[in-house]
Amino acid sequence: MHHSLKIYSRYREWFLRYYIFQSRWTKLPLIGGLVRRVANFYGNRASSAYILSPDEAAEIIDLAEGVALGPCTCREVFHNCDGPINAEIMLGLSRNVFVETRPKDYREISKEAAKEILKTCHRRGLVHTIIRCRDDFYAICNCCACCCVPIRLAKNYGITSALKRNPDIVRQFRERQLT
Repeated sequence: MHHSLKIYSRYREWFLRYYIFQSRWTKLPLIGGLVRRVANFYGNRASSAYILSPDEAAEIIDLAEGVALGPCTCREVFHNCDGPINAEIMLGLSRNVFVETRPKDYREISKEAAKEILKTCHRRGLVHTIIRCRDDFYAICNCCACCCVPIRLAKNYGITSALKRNPDIVRQFRERQLT
């Protein structure tokens, strides 16, 4: 697990506000294209989200070493809708980082409870994504198009590396669990 995840867990609200602030620079004449290229480079190398089907999300939960539940940071920060806040499922060893740094916000749950949360979120029309930091997949977020930072970065600012579709994502997650 990458050490930057511990920093992110402490300052996640600040990071999301910064991502949206920085992405607005893509709209500026002269520098917008450069900002977009740098942001896409960062997304391809360091951090991005991958859209999951409900079945892929459930399979990843089954493969995870353990799971914890916490607040969806995007909805908690931006409050653009009334979607459920406790909808972010932390995966594997990364769950320990969030449970340790934010014990009031995160708690261990069973895999069955996590899959029920997936079903509830799917019925509410939320999008399932798995979030990657460097080489580690650390969370399944169930977010909405109006709050989700990766969706907003891709849709509104052309930072397409923030949100991707990878039909091989379950295999990649499985391989990362074995290393």
